[in-house]
Amino acid sequence: MTKNDTSATGSRWSGLVPVEDTALAVTDTGGPGVPVVYLNGQFATQGYWRRVIADLGPGWRHLTYDERARGRSKRSADYSFAAAVRDVDAVLAARGVDRALVAGWSYGAVVAAHWAQRNPHRAIGAVLVDGAFPYDWLDEAMEQRIRKLFRRLNLVLPLLRPTGLAPRMSAAQQAESNIELGRLSRVRELGPVLDAITVPTRYVVASGVSFGSHGDEQERIRTSLDAVTAGNPNIKVSAKVASNHGALLKKDYAAITAAVREVAGLDPAGRG
Repeated sequence: MTKNDTSATGSRWSGLVPVEDTALAVTDTGGPGVPVVYLNGQFATQGYWRRVIADLGPGWRHLTYDERARGRSKRSADYSFAAAVRDVDAVLAARGVDRALVAGWSYGAVVAAHWAQRNPHRAIGAVLVDGAFPYDWLDEAMEQRIRKLFRRLNLVLPLLRPTGLAPRMSAAQQAESNIELGRLSRVRELGPVLDAITVPTRYVVASGVSFGSHGDEQERIRTSLDAVTAGNPNIKVSAKVASNHGALLKKDYAAITAAVREVAGLDPAGRG
């Protein structure tokens, strides 16, 4: 670790946390408040959460980090979803956090759902931001579309990486990660995970399109939540906001912070 390491409830800390063959750039605001760990979009960075964190304020303990090869984190030989879930545990262990509320956006929402389901005694609850929709959107045609899209992006990735706007992953690695997400999002894969969640969980749902989607694809995917909320009383939709998938952390952060406060207040351990 680097930079002013402190006790688990001390002052703000930021630095690199060694994990397996890599090191993750982590920021921990410290303090005795409810710990919230923020899980990023697939190729996003921890900075995307700044408005949510500012709106919640210093009374909470905010933990953010860049996933492998994103932001200031180091490259790895493993960019799998399983590694992403393991990294949640690694960050919490490194910062001495036993229980946390997980908030995830997009890809991070799927990570948050899996982590909350697997760790009911450690999860205060979960806030899933426009992600973790059980829907069979991946087929052979979609796989080809994803690979084609990332091949095109390969032309600009070398220019974007130095700015931090693109991960230090190859276009092929990014495509495979996106395809893996599609497989994990299938009803038979994600449905049982959501059905088994036993902690308070709230969705904040965007409107309209996301990057790479066409027409009303994204809205059709979001309708899968009807079956989720009908089947599990621990899961509810907190809000559907006007912003699209890429803008809601910036424009509708207040809906996310409201969901975080609600989940923390429902914590049976009384830590909210």
